[in-house]
Amino acid sequence: GLFKLKDEYMLKDDLTYFSKTNDKTRFMLTAEISCIYKKNDKVRKVHNVIFAPDFESVKNIQNKLSKIGSITSDGRPILGFDAKDLLDIILNVDEECFLIPAHIWTPWFSTLGSKSGFDSIDECFEELTSHIFAIETGLSSDPAMNWRCSFLDKFSITSNSDAHSPENLGREANIFDTDLSYYSIKNALKNNDDEFIGTFEFFPQEGKYHYDGHRKCGILWDPVESIKHNFICPECGKPVTLGVMHRVNELADREDVDNYPNKKPYHSIIPLKEILSEILKSGKNSKKVQNKFFNLIDKFGSELDILINTPIDLLEKDNPLLGEGIRKMREGNVIIKEGFDGEYGKITLFDKNELDE
Repeated sequence: GLFKLKDEYMLKDDLTYFSKTNDKTRFMLTAEISCIYKKNDKVRKVHNVIFAPDFESVKNIQNKLSKIGSITSDGRPILGFDAKDLLDIILNVDEECFLIPAHIWTPWFSTLGSKSGFDSIDECFEELTSHIFAIETGLSSDPAMNWRCSFLDKFSITSNSDAHSPENLGREANIFDTDLSYYSIKNALKNNDDEFIGTFEFFPQEGKYHYDGHRKCGILWDPVESIKHNFICPECGKPVTLGVMHRVNELADREDVDNYPNKKPYHSIIPLKEILSEILKSGKNSKKVQNKFFNLIDKFGSELDILINTPIDLLEKDNPLLGEGIRKMREGNVIIKEGFDGEYGKITLFDKNELDE
């Protein structure tokens, strides 16, 4: 149920490099679907990720969805039908297909979002909820935030990277200890057992819907500040966009998450190019940062290995600031500017004086 790229589809110049990695790299057939519909007198806008084990199932799903709306006009098709019906369709195509509600807290387009979502997963999928066994945190929340809601206890908590650009692949990811197969990965999520180890996460404050506010008006509030202002922007007089933290606070029924069942470890990380951009004082897409990035990959292995596993003393030998920065990241000792209303936050490792020193 997993696939790899054929050599003939690779650029000639890249064959030498990819031949080292292609036997290890597998692809799962997935798509993100936007469902926009009216339910219980409210317009719902819900994104879901669907998974399939083979191309025959994909073609059958495409045939059914193409009768509902256009599936070729966008990388994330927008269809005017109930998310529950989407789940019903893929299960009838192949019972090995599955669905994960995407970035469940995002205000505008998610199962639990403040603008167009529901107050529970069950309210969205009703009698088919038993077929949902995992949810996705999205960039603006992390597992600990989700642990505060007991109605999510029965779901595996996953973190995925939108493939809007290859650059963003791996900025969030899931860690498994399974056979290299679609069915093993599915079962690990379904059973939420030891074969599903945990996740790599953005610091949730970096997500662009973490806090409340109005981007155009320059208003950034934590949930308490929003309540003080009765959710109204003092600049334009309109309601502010309520972020993920606010929505979690609304639906949470526990504060102490120490005894959360099936708790999985997670690692909060900063993309390596962002770290290099800060310590080299150059844009993350600059030639200076790009050259250093690939130099480190050649020297130490994958980006995630560098961020999580490479010993700090080896990193310090390469660059003292790099070693110190990654140590701070691993300890969660970071400087935070929260994201809000569609604007990404910023996570940095050094203040200016500290960096110069």
